[in-house]
Amino acid sequence: MALLDWIVIAGFAVVLIGIIAWVFMQKEETSGDYFLAGRGATWVAIGASIFASNIGSEHLIGLAGAGASSGMAMAHWEIQGWMILVLGWVFVPFYSRSMVSTMPEFLERRYNKESRSILSVISLISYVLTKVAVTVYAGGLVFQQVFGIETMWGIDFFWISAIGLVLITAVYTVVGGMKSVLYTSVLQTPILLLGSVIIVVLGLRELGGWDEMMRITSAVQVNEYGDTMTNLIRSNRDADFPWLGVFIGSAVIGFWYWCTDQFIVQRVLSGKDETQARRGTIFGAYLKLTPVFLFMIPGMIAFALHQKTGAFLPILENGAHNADAAFPTLVAKLLPAGVKGLVVCGILAALMSSLASLFNSSAMLFTIDFYKKFRPEASEKRLLHIGRIATVVIVALGILWIPVMRSIGDVLYTYLQDVQSVLAPGIAAAFLLGVLSSKPTPKGGMWGMIAGFIVGVLRLGAKVIYTSLAGSAGYADVKVWAAETGVNNIFYTLFYDVNWLFFSGGMLVFSMLVVIIVSKFTEPAPAIQLEGLTFSSATAEQKAITRASWNHWDLIHSAIIIGITVVFYIYFW
Repeated sequence: MALLDWIVIAGFAVVLIGIIAWVFMQKEETSGDYFLAGRGATWVAIGASIFASNIGSEHLIGLAGAGASSGMAMAHWEIQGWMILVLGWVFVPFYSRSMVSTMPEFLERRYNKESRSILSVISLISYVLTKVAVTVYAGGLVFQQVFGIETMWGIDFFWISAIGLVLITAVYTVVGGMKSVLYTSVLQTPILLLGSVIIVVLGLRELGGWDEMMRITSAVQVNEYGDTMTNLIRSNRDADFPWLGVFIGSAVIGFWYWCTDQFIVQRVLSGKDETQARRGTIFGAYLKLTPVFLFMIPGMIAFALHQKTGAFLPILENGAHNADAAFPTLVAKLLPAGVKGLVVCGILAALMSSLASLFNSSAMLFTIDFYKKFRPEASEKRLLHIGRIATVVIVALGILWIPVMRSIGDVLYTYLQDVQSVLAPGIAAAFLLGVLSSKPTPKGGMWGMIAGFIVGVLRLGAKVIYTSLAGSAGYADVKVWAAETGVNNIFYTLFYDVNWLFFSGGMLVFSMLVVIIVSKFTEPAPAIQLEGLTFSSATAEQKAITRASWNHWDLIHSAIIIGITVVFYIYFW
């Protein structure tokens, strides 16, 4: 890092501090102001916040790592602007008219208070297992690679940088709440986009152009069925990414994440009205078309450079190249002084924005859905204090999970989607059936989520158990260990051996069946409770408000986004 790089980083820090100070001066009187920015956000802030919250370490590290290890296989998850449109066009009206503050609160309105608590628990667990652990781990890895420091004061620099990132982000989130997240996202998003574009341009120039990248990666076969790194659609016999499983699994995970997860939907809930909320999702959908090119392609560039030179990426102890180090290695090796500082600012922006959104969402979930329910008389000041304490606990648990995460996931992004694939189906079933129809009963929705969560925990537990057993026996591959030791029971076959994508689809079907069957034998919710929360229960006035909230330009932009998605699939088919 040259002096010019440090000057650029310092300038970024000064601007960031200025925004936070301005936000702090906008006095927040209530928890609604703190968590939802007073419900006054415009489409620009909403869309930028959706994108900046989503684009975190799992992209800078994980998605680039996925590109360097398996090529375009994981692109299905990153070309999901169309799924954000589902949030805007289908779910925004129901969320807006319900005036809820959290997704668990919406489920309480639709089903019962037990459903609210269950979703809150699952959401907080998912934050610990995925967002906290992944973001903190990636933050440490990024700065260790970029700064080239192994230890400091006798401590692994990975942990110093990881914990430091958490503390810095926590300060500005605690001070400013949701407004800090929204307004700093508007600053961070363009910096992140610009920095990533520079990486792509300089990476392709170093390699010899787009055609050279495609030539090298298309020559690398990823399975015995002729598929290469550039193939988005792979044989249905592929062990990891069969095309049918990918379409099913990515849709299940995408629906849960974009349409029901507090982490993302909270940005929409902060909208001034339906129009601003929907247009925010359309803007966010446009931005969501870029990660494949800004983060996955750099991973493929790094892989191609490694293939061409034989020594571009760091080497792991097992002799394989370190795929997760692709993006920070590009930053460290290719960028000139000043530009490197700018890209480091982009990395900081992504990591901090993702963590800030997490802090705000987790604090809100615990405060509104747990503490306030048991202490309804608590003052607004007390609610904010409890939310901040809850965030500290969640972050601590996430950091403790990092060693386990590193043992069960070779590539960060694959680990992330693997865990989300078992947490998503039960929640997706409850929301999807709950909004599409008035027939699912309160107990039907509740037991659908419980059943899905239990099956998901069994799957995750099997992954940890069998990975640990194989590792302790000296095997790197669980399936080789199972074959040689004769492990062939139903539990292993069903909860470990079945492809993770097909398993996720099967979980969704199972959870939906539980909702439907339990609903057949339990009492339905009263009509007054459902008013406006399902398609069939929306009043004429509510439908008129929704219809007045969009025009032909909203349709045109949505069609453009879908068209770009189709072209992408055709090119990389």
